[in-house]
Amino acid sequence: MTVNLKEQLSPNTFEWAVDQLVDMMDLSVFEQNYNNDEKGADAYPPAVLLKVILFCYNRGLLSSREIESACKENIVVKALAKDMEPDHSTIAAFISGNDEAVKKIFVQVLLQCAELGLINGEVFGLDGCKQTSNASKEWSGKVEELKKKRDKLGKYIERIIKQHKKLDQDKKAQKIKKKYKKTLDDAEERRKKCVKKLKKKFKWLTKKLENIEPRKGVSGEEVKSNLTDPQSALIKTGEGYVQGYNGVTVADAANQIIICAKAIGSGPESGSFPEMLDMLNENMKQVTGKEEPLKDSLVLADTGLFTEKNLQEAKKKDIEVLIPDPQFRQRDPYFAEKKNEKVPKQPKKYAREDFKYGKKKDEYICPAGESLKYIGTGELRNNTGRKYQAKKGACVKCHLKDKCITEKKNKQPSKNPVRTLYIADQKYEENLSEKMREKIDDPVYRELYTRRMQIIEPVFANITHCKGMDRFTLRGEEKVNLQWNLYCIVHNIGKCIKSLSDKYASKVGIKRKAKKKKAA
Repeated sequence: MTVNLKEQLSPNTFEWAVDQLVDMMDLSVFEQNYNNDEKGADAYPPAVLLKVILFCYNRGLLSSREIESACKENIVVKALAKDMEPDHSTIAAFISGNDEAVKKIFVQVLLQCAELGLINGEVFGLDGCKQTSNASKEWSGKVEELKKKRDKLGKYIERIIKQHKKLDQDKKAQKIKKKYKKTLDDAEERRKKCVKKLKKKFKWLTKKLENIEPRKGVSGEEVKSNLTDPQSALIKTGEGYVQGYNGVTVADAANQIIICAKAIGSGPESGSFPEMLDMLNENMKQVTGKEEPLKDSLVLADTGLFTEKNLQEAKKKDIEVLIPDPQFRQRDPYFAEKKNEKVPKQPKKYAREDFKYGKKKDEYICPAGESLKYIGTGELRNNTGRKYQAKKGACVKCHLKDKCITEKKNKQPSKNPVRTLYIADQKYEENLSEKMREKIDDPVYRELYTRRMQIIEPVFANITHCKGMDRFTLRGEEKVNLQWNLYCIVHNIGKCIKSLSDKYASKVGIKRKAKKKKAA
């Protein structure tokens, strides 16, 4: 059967949009990686590889071997590849080796979206999409935990070897071996392979743990490291914990076009907020051509990014943000009415403002009249400050203990609880956290904040559920970030299909009218 490959790319389809947009792009950014010497075979054109990868990602084909099979079997992929059949190693090298080029392609797609009138630039939504990566959750833990796992494995290997030697010396076991020689010979071979495999794993673990250093999280405390991909993180999701990365993304409210994106090896997005604002500002400069593209814009983010540092950064960059504090729903009259009265209310704990400061003795007096003395400086969530503590035994029989001391969940109450007060150093002249609390309590801003989920959550649903791009196949933050940018490009191209088809149809219509007029 004769097949016309051009006819496989019908207008108003994703493959047609990919073909059109890639042909419009400047792909000279790939030339330095794909310039062959005078000798050797010609390299595959970057346009071909880019089209094939974007189309296959759109169909949920994420591994290089799946894409290689599609190049041989799928007629649409053949049409995009111009009947070329790149192998999996070529595809894998292209995906993992063009970080800077993919960033430039992302911006070029963004410019096409702007030309089609899909970007408004008025309101943006920011959030993170947590996905698994090519890393083993088994080898995740704090440094001491990983060393204990290694030691436990070493003891297990010793126990198996000792058990095997004992069986070899046992006369009764030898008689049974002779009776069932064929079966037990196979079992012995498997046993040797198992021990060899465990020894290899133990050696790998020992080597990895030689130069490992404790990994610090956003709060400044040690978080779990991973031996298979040290830059990935153990991230909490709605379905439990996953070993992977967090794809932090900013989308425009008009048509949910992704303006900027970055994959980070951390569950919380708060540490990446200043960088995301810079990326948003830079990309919008290129889209609008303005020096201050975010002057009249608003960035909406969830409570996980509510920190004084982030608010100060936004003010410094002259970008208006709306980031509610974690308790903002408790102050919402609507939620107060809906709250079930049968659920017993937890007593409000005493905060810093409930303690009186004595400047003369440098102490704080608690509501029960006990003194909290200065015990030194410390760190809490990346902030330095002064620590004050009551005397041991002072809080044991206190009648206000339940309103003052918080017991940790799933742990037995302390027999000798002591109240500690942490006074963070004042880093900034203006307290923007208090101003943000007042701002989010305004009904207009509360109504505006409800738009955040409508802007950003459908973007993640489209990428992960609809497109099947629900995991990262690479290792290392740089490579995973590249793959996340490709996922976002696929999403943005999908948003372009209708507008691009309408533009194409109007051009075809104009040409046809011109031909008819000329013929007449």
